[in-house]
Amino acid sequence: MKLFLKNARVIDPAQNTDDIMDIVLAEGKIIARGPDLKAPPEAELIELAGLVAAPGLVDMHVHLREPGLEYKETIASGAAAAVAGGFTSIACMPNTEPVNDNRSVTEFIRRKAAEADLAHVYPIAAITAGSEGKRLAEYWDLKEAGALALSDDGKPVMDAALMRRAMEYACSLDLPVIQHCEDKNLSACGLINEGYWSTVLGLPGIPAIAEEVIVGRDILIAEYTRTRIHIAHVSTAGSVRLIRDAKKRGVQVTAEATPHHFTLTDEALAGYDTNYKVSPPLRSRADVEAVKQGLADGTIDAIACDHAPHARTDKEVEFEYAACGISGLETSLGLSLGLVHDKTLTLAQLIARMSLQPANILKIPAGTLAEGADADITVIDPALDWTVDVQSFRSLGKNSPFHGRKMKGRAVLTIVKGTVKYDGRAPRP
Repeated sequence: MKLFLKNARVIDPAQNTDDIMDIVLAEGKIIARGPDLKAPPEAELIELAGLVAAPGLVDMHVHLREPGLEYKETIASGAAAAVAGGFTSIACMPNTEPVNDNRSVTEFIRRKAAEADLAHVYPIAAITAGSEGKRLAEYWDLKEAGALALSDDGKPVMDAALMRRAMEYACSLDLPVIQHCEDKNLSACGLINEGYWSTVLGLPGIPAIAEEVIVGRDILIAEYTRTRIHIAHVSTAGSVRLIRDAKKRGVQVTAEATPHHFTLTDEALAGYDTNYKVSPPLRSRADVEAVKQGLADGTIDAIACDHAPHARTDKEVEFEYAACGISGLETSLGLSLGLVHDKTLTLAQLIARMSLQPANILKIPAGTLAEGADADITVIDPALDWTVDVQSFRSLGKNSPFHGRKMKGRAVLTIVKGTVKYDGRAPRP
């Protein structure tokens, strides 16, 4: 199948390109790009005047729930949500049941993703067996099966000696270690950010230092072991400062931020709405501004939505017992474009943080529209006004605090390996 994308504003940070161009796709590859190209015979013409063609977006932190928790999400429904949100590649965390700590689970995820045939799905495997923080998983076996990074996700490795051994083992296999930074002794039974709003609402707080202590510890271990460490969902000003200082020293540290952590503050919890309950928690205005500054100056490399779909029974309970997380794949780009509207980032910088840079961290073949590259393309209408409706989500998870929110800018076409997997221009059947 051949596609001829005509008159798009092509933004490709990997090639320093921002210009009106045509793109020719054939056999899953980009075979030509440039101004005023001639349409190949038998190619389907797609007119993109006024729209932006970007490298396929990459989200390196999602939860797909399968195997074991299919009532929250399946790999197929999560992949459908991904392409509807403009993502051509996603990396899924290992907190399934059973945990992805062995070859059979990794291979199962890859097989289910191939059957869905939507977005590329890359498994992230557990650091420790069962994510219990007691003994290391078998990294070589997991890498051979297709895992491309290691994380215990919401269960941070608290044992510093074990984390050192994990980093040394991971370094030998060139696997990045992704850490949810939280000192469980400091966060204890906290529910929201420790500060004014936790006091007003009478809810136990989680102090910023609960995150920062582990960020600092793991940066030092990574520096000592010369390992690639990636800090997930940075949420505090102190964490941004620690990462910035480490990068100046040459430590191999990268970081991500989520749209909810640079869009919302803990004031949003004033109504006790469990859709705003996330981990790490929503922080103060000063933290939000620090995260945005970290994205602007490159301290924070990537934007990842931490897609965490839940069933109604997980959220519609007392605040203390509600699950943490937001179903975020289908709102991530719209929220992130807010950084362009408020001039925190240029559109090219945003696209880099949502495509090229996460692809580089994970070392996957994505993030560029160069000739010969895989034909993974996200077409964005930056001027499209739309309203979030959770009932229209492709994800099984309808848990979002952004229902009814008006946004500007959205993915309208998602192409994976040269095939249209989502077309938001046409009415849904």
